[in-house]
Amino acid sequence: MEQFFNAYRDRIRPLFTGIPESAAHELASAFLAFKYGLYSNAVRECELALRHIPNGDVNSGLKKAVLIIQENAQDRDMSRVTAVLSQSFSPVERELTAISIPPELNEDPATLELDNALILVYIVALIRSPDDEEALEEHHNFIIRLLTGYKKALGIE
Repeated sequence: MEQFFNAYRDRIRPLFTGIPESAAHELASAFLAFKYGLYSNAVRECELALRHIPNGDVNSGLKKAVLIIQENAQDRDMSRVTAVLSQSFSPVERELTAISIPPELNEDPATLELDNALILVYIVALIRSPDDEEALEEHHNFIIRLLTGYKKALGIE
């Protein structure tokens, strides 16, 4: 899965060169807050990140990822299960996601959307926020585990 991760990171890197470090820092903060279960903080960090992400076609997918994380954080903060998301990646935005599997193999669409959102936000923060690189690297295995959960559906042996 390490090769899959590296290929995805390399594919995404040139698409987000216009993301300011301030926005990437907010993305890192949102990711880390969510990961640590600090859901009200994650909601706040997502709101800040959304303000700092410039408008643009490719950035709409990043904004959607932040909205998906924010929605999940809000639900978890209120002890609700997110069975169906009000936010999801459009077909164009889905081209930015790491995990693309046919609908018939997707047993849990809401979890797939969240996993893709977390992976995208993590990668953009990792490549655009040098100040957060060390903290994010500590969560590399978490991202690899997310990807590994889809190994069979992705057809990776």
